[in-house]
Amino acid sequence: QVQLVESGGGLVQAGGALRLSCAAVGRVFLANDMGWYRQSPGKQREMVAIITAGGVANYADSIKGRFTISRDNAKNTVWLQMNSLMPDDTGIYYCNAEVSELRPLQRRHYWGQGTQVTVSS
Repeated sequence: QVQLVESGGGLVQAGGALRLSCAAVGRVFLANDMGWYRQSPGKQREMVAIITAGGVANYADSIKGRFTISRDNAKNTVWLQMNSLMPDDTGIYYCNAEVSELRPLQRRHYWGQGTQVTVSS
């Protein structure tokens, strides 16, 4: 019923920047919390940033001051602006969203397909 479509990953040098995008498409009535997670080599999947429908954002300590999350409720889209990238930021970044749907009336979490971010030293 709903899919999360991601884009924006790539290969950059340390100190560079990338902007990730994620759009919830399909039978979306409302998008509630939306956010980004990442899976880095040798690490557990971790929360990077989450933003509520009201625009309140939470960030992981490791990226505070470097990344910024934003959204457009009319487009059901969330972005992650990543500045001052470091090699430790390398990993697969996954979009996540809680979506309210009709018929049946429910709330479900969805995951994007993942986009690779590689930061060279």
